[in-house]
Formats: sequence, C-alpha cells, structure tokens
Amino acid sequence: MRVTAVQQLAVVLVGLAGVFGLLIGSFLNVVVYRVPAGLSVVRPASACPSCGHEIRGVDNIPVVSWLVLRAACRDCGSRISARYPLVEAATGVLFAVVAAVVIARTGAGSVATVSVSLVAMLYLMAITVALALIDLDTHRLPDAIVLPAYVVLLVLLAVCSATTGDWSALLRGVIGMLVLAVGYFALAVAVPGGMGMGDVKLAGVLGLVLAYLGWGPLAVGAFGGFALGAIFAIGLVAARRARRGSGIPFGPWMLAGAWVGILAGDGIWSAYLGLIGLT
Repeated sequence: MRVTAVQQLAVVLVGLAGVFGLLIGSFLNVVVYRVPAGLSVVRPASACPSCGHEIRGVDNIPVVSWLVLRAACRDCGSRISARYPLVEAATGVLFAVVAAVVIARTGAGSVATVSVSLVAMLYLMAITVALALIDLDTHRLPDAIVLPAYVVLLVLLAVCSATTGDWSALLRGVIGMLVLAVGYFALAVAVPGGMGMGDVKLAGVLGLVLAYLGWGPLAVGAFGGFALGAIFAIGLVAARRARRGSGIPFGPWMLAGAWVGILAGDGIWSAYLGLIGLT
C-alpha cells in the first residue's frame, strides 16, 4: 500500500508529539513534587535531593540520562527513583496517542483547527498526568493547576470553534462544564467526605472538554470515572488492601474516565443506544 504525503506528515507529527511528551514529562516530575509543596516550578534549578548538586543539562535528558547514570546521582551515587523515567516515557506515549487521535479526527479540517485541537488535548493530557500523580501522593488536586485550566481550555476551544464556525460546540461545552460541576457539588454536599472540592472543580474542566466533543462523550466520561473508581475500590477491598470507608483518591479515576469519553465516547455511546434499542 502506498503511503501518501499526508500520511507521512501525520506520522512525523505523532513522532514529534511523542518527543515533546518526553520533555513535558520531565517537567511534570518537577510540577508533581513542587506544586503541592507551594514551591516555584521555575527556580531553583533541579538538584539531587541527597547531595544538593544541581543536575547538569547532560544528566537531564528524559529517560536516557537515567539509563546512562544507572539510576544513580553522578555526584553522590544516591539512587534515582524509577518513577522519573516512567513518568517521562508514559507522557511521551500518551502525547503520541493523543496526537494520532486528534489528527485522525480533524485531519480533514484546516491546519488551524488541527493545531488548536492538538494543543488543547495535549495540554489536558499534561495536567492529567500531573493531577493524577499529585492526587495519588497527597489526596489533593491543587487549584494552581485546576483553575487555570478553565481559562486555557475555554480560550483554546473558543479559537477552535472560530476556525470551524461551530459555536454550538462551545455552548455545549459550557453547559457540560456547569452540569458536571453542579452535579459533583451536589454529591459532595449529599455525601460529606465522599469527595472533596478539588474533585468538584476538576469536574467542571472535564465537563467542558467532554461536552465540547458531544453529549455521548460527556455521558461516557462522567460515568466512566465512577465505574473505574468503583472497580478499583472493590479490587482493593477484595485484596484486603483497603477497607470499606477507606479514603481513595478519586481524581485519577475521574481523569481516566474522561479520557475514555474523549477517545472512545462516541462509539461507546452509540453502541449503548443500539443495545437499548434507541438507534
């Protein structure tokens, strides 16, 4: 089968997104450590937590440096956690997957539409990785990451609507944002301790993006978070790693469910409607 120039360009863009993801993953390691501690993500430069030596540029190449240094600090020999390269590699893979999906979906659109859509989804994936790890570590979803996401994504999605002329998608996104945020707030009030206000704030961000893509993705993404969280909790209880009532971070499952909605929501929703005889 002959590969067209457009397909070749798509492969190049996906590869570049993956490399960019590796670099972003390195930065996210800094974000995950410093933001919950209230520290700047810019200064000071990264340093070994054991000996305090600033990390050299040559030792800060995603994944590669960890392998070359054999998981140890060049200066003091202290072990470097495998989490760092895993986050970098995972972010690279996730960025490549997101780029492939966005290009496949919007490839027939203008360059501006594809570009803005890609930036919006890669931004969402970056904060997804950061928030999931922070919530697992600290049971918090920092406002410093969640609140700016409203502005960034509203602007990017508005620009995307401007390039396509589909302003109804933006209106639907805003409605989804309000519906999911209000729904989560009602749950937080009805079941004290069941979820925190960080979950409520994050729900609005996810509702915006999911509903912008369609009502099907919104329904699948919203339900997916609860389904995945319940499966994980039941698994922990069955394995005796937790008891009923144990506090389990919900943010990672909200985010995972949202990405199920983003990547496969339309197909899952159509299949569900067909199953119950509505299509």
